Amino acid sequence: MNHKPLSLKARAIALLAQREHSPSELRRKLLRIENERRRQESMREGKASVDDDSTSAAPELVDELLSWLQTQGYLDESRFVESRLHARASRFGNSRIKQELAQHRLSLSAEQWQTLKASELERARQVWRRKFGLSADIDAELDAESDAAAPSGAELAAMRAKQGRFLVQRGFAPEVIRQVLRGVSAGED
Repeated sequence: MNHKPLSLKARAIALLAQREHSPSELRRKLLRIENERRRQESMREGKASVDDDSTSAAPELVDELLSWLQTQGYLDESRFVESRLHARASRFGNSRIKQELAQHRLSLSAEQWQTLKASELERARQVWRRKFGLSADIDAELDAESDAAAPSGAELAAMRAKQGRFLVQRGFAPEVIRQVLRGVSAGED
């Protein structure tokens, strides 16, 4: 059975059916697909390599397709941003989310930024709880692990540093991290 490969448009719609894509991300994927298709086609025809003329047409073809996808509503930057926020907000801080969107050449609206900023402290607390447990009392955790006396100041500082590094890697702001760790020290939850 010789199946005809999907057209570039069909491949684009299939990719968008799986999840939302940014225009730059979809463009990169479609260029790779089209260049690979052209390379295979030239190999079938017995050519050693793809001509420069045929590869230079690929970006124009892909850009035209992206424009059509946006016009038809298949590709929408705001939907991608909302999707990314929904997927990332519960696990990452503002700077990580902003950096990830910048990689896609997108940014948050002022309203989205304010909403994200207002919830960062609570999100950081939730991430901290998931990673380090529901108990805010570190002394109780250490006692449960060993029958040793209360941890020394150095042990507590090392634990706080580890927790702080974890939250920094998740993209939370330094002030938010300090508030989370101060709340834990004060016995708040």
